[in-house]
Amino acid sequence: MLKKKILIKLFILIFFLTFPLSFLENNEAHAFSKQVIQKGAVGDDVIELQSRLQYIGYYNRKIDGVFGWSTYWALRNFQYEFGLPIDGVAGATTKAKLAKVSKYNEQFVKKQINSKKKFTHYGGVNQSKQSKPNNKAPAAKAPAKQAASKAAPKKPTAANTPNGYSQNDIRLMANAVHGESRGESYTGQVAVAAVILNRVNSSSFPNTVSGVIFEPGAFTAVADGQIWLTPNESSKKAVVDAINGWDPTGDALYYFNPDTATSGWIWGRPQIKRIGKHIFCK
Repeated sequence: MLKKKILIKLFILIFFLTFPLSFLENNEAHAFSKQVIQKGAVGDDVIELQSRLQYIGYYNRKIDGVFGWSTYWALRNFQYEFGLPIDGVAGATTKAKLAKVSKYNEQFVKKQINSKKKFTHYGGVNQSKQSKPNNKAPAAKAPAKQAASKAAPKKPTAANTPNGYSQNDIRLMANAVHGESRGESYTGQVAVAAVILNRVNSSSFPNTVSGVIFEPGAFTAVADGQIWLTPNESSKKAVVDAINGWDPTGDALYYFNPDTATSGWIWGRPQIKRIGKHIFCK
């Protein structure tokens, strides 16, 4: 009888020691439902997918629970960068990896969706800065003389970072600019950043910064590893200037160094201008 009581107590002790751990592990591992998420899907799983992709900087469009092309390309870029099968489908393996490297605040996201506010879900950014509506009053009109004096266009400056680009986007672009053009003039560095942004905004390329930069064969700095060199302040400033609207290239989508280019195809692109060692093309 005594032996039986001891065994029961031992069982209870083991149960209570292990239960919290197993519960936390299962809770931590839980993400999404069991369904495979693919283009055309809608609902909570897609909201979570978009939110997690945005959290780590791959998705920069509206979180709306609709799996369209923007979500598709963001997911493919994530799969490419993390060594997963690149199919634009969120199956068990992709969802598990995404859940491991990102976070999802379901309460925050759904509250913003239900309130119909514009918001983002980028990691490392305070939520209050991601959900506040823009209540700035329109600026008063300047007097005629003052307005005339301001008519001349000014070169953008790196004073502010516009909405729509995460710190991850800016950091990655700075890495690319540094790796591709650190020996160029400042204008040449802004030009490289502008090409990246022009590609993001083009239907012919992935629609995220990471997708454009890590598209296979797109940039020499990725191929030779120079993408991972620590960028200097000039590279960072050039990125912000490009985001703020300065495009020295005239809407170029390509550029190349004529002294080192080995592709005959790039020579056939319509050329816009030369900046430093690079020729920029349409």
